[in-house]
Amino acid sequence: MRKLALITSLAATQAAGDFALQMPVDCTLGDTCYIQQFLDHDPSRGTQDFMCGDLTYDGHKGTDFALASRADQAAGVNVLAAADGTVMGVRNDMKDVLQTGPDAPDVSDRECGNGIVIRHDGGYETQYCHLAQGSVTVMAGQQISAGDIIGQIGLSGQTQFPHLHLSLRKNGKPVDPFNTNGVQSCPDSDVPNLWQDDIPTPAGGIISIGMFDAVPSFDAVKAGTADTGVTSNSPAMVGWGQLFGVRVGDDVRVDITAPDGSSFGHTVDITRDQARIFRAFGKRTPQGGWPAGIYRLDVTHRRDDTVLDHDSASYRVD
Repeated sequence: MRKLALITSLAATQAAGDFALQMPVDCTLGDTCYIQQFLDHDPSRGTQDFMCGDLTYDGHKGTDFALASRADQAAGVNVLAAADGTVMGVRNDMKDVLQTGPDAPDVSDRECGNGIVIRHDGGYETQYCHLAQGSVTVMAGQQISAGDIIGQIGLSGQTQFPHLHLSLRKNGKPVDPFNTNGVQSCPDSDVPNLWQDDIPTPAGGIISIGMFDAVPSFDAVKAGTADTGVTSNSPAMVGWGQLFGVRVGDDVRVDITAPDGSSFGHTVDITRDQARIFRAFGKRTPQGGWPAGIYRLDVTHRRDDTVLDHDSASYRVD
């Protein structure tokens, strides 16, 4: 997701008033983080994000700023106050445990995990969820300025991947900072929003890419341990891409170019909508091993015959 060839950014007009939000995570969207899910605007059992797409789930009341891997989370990514305000509540003692394993704790009534609630002027309130255990740096009653470090992204509460869930409320009611009037009129390039700066909101794209000596497990990709490159005598050379927001009709292309300019690759057609996937392609190591030199990996995500996203990386084989 380091190079977005096409960015869909519909939140173009800041809503009237003095209240505005800053980026709540110390990361670069489209590079070191991405938005996995938005607030759900469909009051029924269906789903619809503010772009009339499906980057959400039923009843989702916030915005999820996600990291590419658990390794990124372990390295430490700061959560920032989105606006000036007063800290109203804090939780900081829940363990960082994914809710996908057999030993996951019961987090009923504590789905937010470690979190912070900040009250702002004008009846607004922000809530920050899934922070790392022990990372919260503020306390109830404390005055906070926009941009202050208040914790770090973690895995506490009801979460299956490292991310910050940011909820915005006004007078107790959920508000989508990407469309404050809640009226769906897609496509609309001028919906009112509360972001101080433009926030890119692609409807899908590449999260990360890598090279490995076999087809990795999806868990290894999400853990950040499947981008080790290969040696001349590795069992195989496999390139992979991790993507979000794929739709039926999309395709993902994986290409590897050798030092002599020759290449091999494969295109995979997407047959169902999915929030997050990975796709891989490669070849067994030839007799005598891989020739020494620089190998280039390219992963391309297409939608409607248009390149939605592309990323590349180089790997040395000695």
